[in-house]
Amino acid sequence: MSRIANLKVWRGAARNTGWWENFDVPFEKGQSVLDGLRWVRIHKDPTLAVRFSCINANACKECMIQLDGETVYACTARLEEREMTLTPLPNKPIVRDLVTEIAPPSERFGR
Repeated sequence: MSRIANLKVWRGAARNTGWWENFDVPFEKGQSVLDGLRWVRIHKDPTLAVRFSCINANACKECMIQLDGETVYACTARLEEREMTLTPLPNKPIVRDLVTEIAPPSERFGR
């Protein structure tokens, strides 16, 4: 019997017009939530927007999301064999799905 983690992910470009989408992800002990999200992008839905830059030795802080209402780094939060609710950061403007605006206003292009 295969082990499954269920990622309940907020989708869309706005908090008031988005929707929930569930993804069953193969579960192995030790995986990160980011591993699960990357699996979804590769195997289920390449349009899922999530920001990460792990080439920077887990020091980038780009993968911050809310996991069950708590702010976490998706790269260090552990995937669990249950439903896990993932939402964008509540105090940042949403770009799309789990991606929020992280650059200060003075550093954004075209604004």
